Formats: sequence, C-alpha cells, structure tokens
Amino acid sequence: MKNLFLVSSFAEVSTELQSFNKELVGKTVTFIPTASKVEKITFYVKSGKRALESMGLIVDQLDLSTAKPKEIKQKLRENNYIYVTGGNSFFLLQELKQSGADQMIIEEIQKGKLYIGESAGAIVLSKTIEYIKKMDSPKKAPNLDSFAGLNIVDFYTVPHYNDIPFNKITKDIEVQYKEQLNLCCINNSEGIIVEGTNKRITSTI
Repeated sequence: MKNLFLVSSFAEVSTELQSFNKELVGKTVTFIPTASKVEKITFYVKSGKRALESMGLIVDQLDLSTAKPKEIKQKLRENNYIYVTGGNSFFLLQELKQSGADQMIIEEIQKGKLYIGESAGAIVLSKTIEYIKKMDSPKKAPNLDSFAGLNIVDFYTVPHYNDIPFNKITKDIEVQYKEQLNLCCINNSEGIIVEGTNKRITSTI
C-alpha cells in the first residue's frame, strides 16, 4: 500500500507527518537533496533536515549525483523512510534515472515504505513532469531524454500554489493544464497524504 506525504515546504507542515505516521522516533530516513544541487536558493534543505531530526528521525544523506550504486541500493532498501527535497525537478529526474534510483524508489513505495516528497520530490511522482516547465528549467538537466516521471500517482502536484514568488507561475500552470491534467495545487501550508488509493489534503492553517 502506498504511503506518501507530498508537500511544498516540509518544515512548514512537518507536524502533519506526525499525525499521519506515529512511528518516527529512532527511524532512519534516506535524505536525498539532489534536486537542490543546481539551485542558488537551498535553505529548505537544512530546514527539512532539522524538522526531521526534531521529530527524532535519524537522517542518512544520499546524493544521487555522486553516490555509487551500492550505496544507493543499500540506503534506499535498508532505511525506514525516503525523503526527497525540493529543487529542480528536471535535474532530479535526470539523476534518478541515471543512477537507477527511480526503479528502486518505485519498488520501495510499492512495498509500503513511507515516501516524503517536497516540491520537486513530489512532482517527479507524476506520469510526466513536462507541466512544470514554467517553474523549473529543463536546461539544468541536459542529459534528460524524457519527461516521463515515476508514475506513482495519478495526479500532478503543483507546489507553492499562490505563494510568493511562485504566485503568478502557479496560476499560469493551473490555467494552462487544468483541462488536460488532474492537477493538485497545494500551498506551503498544505500537504497531500496518500494511503493506498486514498488521497487527502492536510493543512496547518
């Protein structure tokens, strides 16, 4: 059964994870900051890590762009949870595919392992990530030959909805794709909880 916690800004809604999953203290989480490596603004990486540690989780960092296959396999399989930070969705997808981590993560999710996806980490679970071009630049992933995502969910997360500085971009994405795709727009105070085939929006407001 799928167990997903998809957010725009994890640090702002981390308390909702505790209500969704009680067994956090002492658990290990594979923390993947890869999407942020091509971004100038990366404060959310430290914020997310601190939020996890404050809940008693043991953070085990894994950069897909530099880690060796054995390390990737070991951490994804053996740690209790998976956390993928925000950043550039196209670069993240490129590194997921090139490292083979995409298929491993799909397998772990299908086994029921909790997956926490922040912004780009949520976007890559869709069937395609082409819809997010207005927000993220595909040019940062020169070796990505397909926009096909992990196809874990049947919706398309639009993070930072109506939040500065993405208020205009997210509205533009909504207008462009609302008739074509099953968009799920969430602001920084909201999260999407998926349990099996059930999906619900949670909010700290």
